[in-house]
Amino acid sequence: MIEKDGLKTGDKIPSERELSERLNAGRSSVREALRALELLGLIETRRGEGTFIRDFRGNQLVQLLSTFILQDEKAKFDVVETRNMIEVDCLYLAAEKFHNEEFERLKVWIDEHNFKDEEFFKKIAELADNHLFYRIWNILNDYYNALQLKVLPAEKEEYHRLVDSLATRRGELILERYRMLRKMSTD
Repeated sequence: MIEKDGLKTGDKIPSERELSERLNAGRSSVREALRALELLGLIETRRGEGTFIRDFRGNQLVQLLSTFILQDEKAKFDVVETRNMIEVDCLYLAAEKFHNEEFERLKVWIDEHNFKDEEFFKKIAELADNHLFYRIWNILNDYYNALQLKVLPAEKEEYHRLVDSLATRRGELILERYRMLRKMSTD
């Protein structure tokens, strides 16, 4: 409903009565759900004003959930592996969809910015133009960050090589350059 109505941080959400009607749910269920969302820090109630959406991007929910989800080494490995798979798929999509000018603009962006590895791959996920991949990558990246793994930045030249491989549209070369970049950042 938040997405459908285009609500953003700071916007007022409908009253319990209106939510109950729109969601076809009992008011006590709506009240309980609102209380849970408030405890999670996703909304805030202001006496006499109503209930508002909070900025939850910095929310500690991911860290809280990760303490339950990421308890064993297998789960941690799965997060890393799945994030890497999404990144590779985004690279393949970018190679298919990009034109030469876009590869050049990406190389200029690399040269002009001091960025973290995750910022580069967030940009790739955006440019791949697959909303679901982008959203999944962001969620996985939050969990990845909660693992607090030591990640060394790769050299800008490695990112240039990866972008050059995209321009060839050769899947095996893209994968090879991606693996080289990842190996360098985890050594």
